[in-house]
Amino acid sequence: MYETLSSIAQTWGLVLFVIAFGLVLVYALSPKNKQKFDHAKRIPLDEGDE
Repeated sequence: MYETLSSIAQTWGLVLFVIAFGLVLVYALSPKNKQKFDHAKRIPLDEGDE
């Protein structure tokens, strides 16, 4: 019983991790988010100009 549950948990855990990683990758590399990420990368440089 333990081996079966462990095997199922490991398999589905891996599947869910791969799906989540793919979704994060799609979000990060989506062209519609480029402007938002470009603004975020300049925030540390803009704070010293005030």
